Amino acid sequence: MKVLKGQDILALGFMTFALFVGAGNIIFPPIVGLQSGPHVWMAALGFLITAVGLPVITVVALAKVGGGMDALSSPIGKVAGGLLAAVAYLAVGPLFATPRTATVSFEVGLAPLTGDTPLALFLYSAVYFLLVFFISLYPGRLLDTVGRFLAPLKIIALAVLGIAAFALPAGPVGVAEPAYVAAPFSQGFINGYLTMDTLGALVFGIVIVNAIRSRGVESPVLITRYAIIAGLIAGVGLALVYISLFRLGAGSPSVAAGASNGAMVLHAYVQHTFGSLGSGFLAVLISLACLVTAVGLTCACAEYFSRVLPLSYKTLVVLLAAFSLLVSNLGLTKLIAFSIPVLTAIYPPCIALVALSFCNEFWRSPTRVVAPVMAVSLLFGLIDALKGAGLGDWLPASLAHLPLSDQGLAWLVPTVVALAGAVVFDRVMGKPAEAIA
Repeated sequence: MKVLKGQDILALGFMTFALFVGAGNIIFPPIVGLQSGPHVWMAALGFLITAVGLPVITVVALAKVGGGMDALSSPIGKVAGGLLAAVAYLAVGPLFATPRTATVSFEVGLAPLTGDTPLALFLYSAVYFLLVFFISLYPGRLLDTVGRFLAPLKIIALAVLGIAAFALPAGPVGVAEPAYVAAPFSQGFINGYLTMDTLGALVFGIVIVNAIRSRGVESPVLITRYAIIAGLIAGVGLALVYISLFRLGAGSPSVAAGASNGAMVLHAYVQHTFGSLGSGFLAVLISLACLVTAVGLTCACAEYFSRVLPLSYKTLVVLLAAFSLLVSNLGLTKLIAFSIPVLTAIYPPCIALVALSFCNEFWRSPTRVVAPVMAVSLLFGLIDALKGAGLGDWLPASLAHLPLSDQGLAWLVPTVVALAGAVVFDRVMGKPAEAIA
């Protein structure tokens, strides 16, 4: 029976970590740290739940079912499951996350050197997505290209930045913004959505499993075990990166006062700490981090859509890279503004699906429990999304002031109530007729 060597397991863990650490992972923690001030670690706790805990749990859940999102979503039926998968893949693929990797790496790393002009962004993104295209054409080599080469370089660069954040703080911790004074934990929790790590985990599950199979491992038990180990390695790495970036942001009000996003905070800190060499270092770090994630997302999306559309994997890689190139030229600010309400709406049902997947053996019929709970979480997630999009005035007063609504968690209480009701209904109805037969 084929097994992975220790160095292959470590490379798999590095690859999984490198796939996750992209644009959002690097730009959101510094701004949260800056804005939360003395409440930084309470905000960090909420952020780590949605940006580390949930993705690791998702990788484990997917490993248990063989890596495919379709198996995970089977309790809600093929149509609903296919729709959820398509939305998740598009969100973390060509609509938001993949283009964002290019805009972030440009605006943080290169724009300070070349100027933030449309032409510079286009030329950079053209070269960037050309590299993404060529690397993504050979998904079977990801463990070698990413796990053994690109990921270690990325980890070294992040380690330098993380150590500097603690050893060389830019200054004292500043004053927290009102939102973080009122509810630092929930603000951090919601900001963790923006990394898209849980959606990324739903997408990367099949990439991780395929990387294991590319080494000749066929045993479902071993595939699950290796995927879980890889998820845990990635989770530890993500937590360390986030904690260092929270510290970096919290100590940067003296050099990044008035910054509107994490890219500005990062650039200000690196310029202050490393001087003129800092911009070059940051350009390499961000570009490398984002490129690896873009490759993983492109491979995963092409792999999925090649199974549901009459198009080949290579054709889809071309289409995905080209479309991502076009969207990336909209600019970072527009991408983030548009993605926030969409992510706020689709995260709650994804969280419910992953959490309930560990309890399927307790239900007499998983469909009776999972489907209604996900429907309720989506409905109330849409309410949070409308408020996040500035359309809260359109809502009736009764919906605009639900429990935890002010903290962006209006979906939580109704979802728990729906779960309790669904469990009772499931018990009363007993086993489905086909199960008895």
